[in-house]
Amino acid sequence: ISRMPLTSLLKPAWMRRHCTPYLISPWRKEPTMIDLQGVTKHYPGFTLGPLDLAIEEGFVTGFVGANGAGKTTTIKLLLRMAHPDSGTIQRPDMADIGVVLDTPSYDGDWRVSTVGKVLRPFYPRWSDARFQELLERFNVPADRKVKQLSRGMGMKLQIAAALAQGATFLVLDEPTSGLDPLSRDELAEIIGDFMLDEHRTVLFSSHITSDIERIADYVAVIDKGQIVTCAEGSELLGSYRILHGGRTPLDPDVAAEAYGLRSHAAGWDALIATRLIGEIPDDAVAEEPTLDDIVVRIAKGH
Repeated sequence: ISRMPLTSLLKPAWMRRHCTPYLISPWRKEPTMIDLQGVTKHYPGFTLGPLDLAIEEGFVTGFVGANGAGKTTTIKLLLRMAHPDSGTIQRPDMADIGVVLDTPSYDGDWRVSTVGKVLRPFYPRWSDARFQELLERFNVPADRKVKQLSRGMGMKLQIAAALAQGATFLVLDEPTSGLDPLSRDELAEIIGDFMLDEHRTVLFSSHITSDIERIADYVAVIDKGQIVTCAEGSELLGSYRILHGGRTPLDPDVAAEAYGLRSHAAGWDALIATRLIGEIPDDAVAEEPTLDDIVVRIAKGH
């Protein structure tokens, strides 16, 4: 329970299930905020998909994978910054989507106060009062230029804009990159406050897996353009084990399914699915992995 994020603890147990619709009980009525089915996107040297991923309303979904795994391409498709070669994408109107990037995309010479004036015409529910209130709460000076803001201040400015526009779905792409621990803690608090409304949803993409473990209800792992797994956080950690073996090698069939199998002077180690734990050598030791262990080992492949 100590691993379970606050947003999950606020929900009854029946709502804390898998984040893909195809594995959810048919009596579930939880609305889907995002639904990608059979989505592909081809670039020279890289193909995303076919991708099936659903993000349910009212939850924080972490999106993790190694660099080049397909996180940014997926987010670009969600934000209509790129068009899929095939498949379908169900998503909210852009006015309902707030975007927070690692650095603000606004003109660096704009004053913070100018950001609100520029964005206001594009969002029917924009609130100047809410924007000013959030700037004051986050201690972001309204008269400072965007390019003069620290990374933490830039992140808070984007969140203030997203909330002032009335967004119900936040897409955060590497928002904690380069932030100090205090700013990362503040972001977690902001997301917690945002999620007090059960109709709001967050997609949180980051390579800092400790932030994902702390904030996310569900975690989707992408590798080489494919969703490898998507599950509630503690369920995901429980579905894999790190093995430390001695002189006895893994059974070839188990080794073929292991991730990141490597040999060293003391023996070997690998990541395997928990369902295979009964087939490991007697001298092997199994332990629960961290999310970082899972991402790194999956990226290394079978």
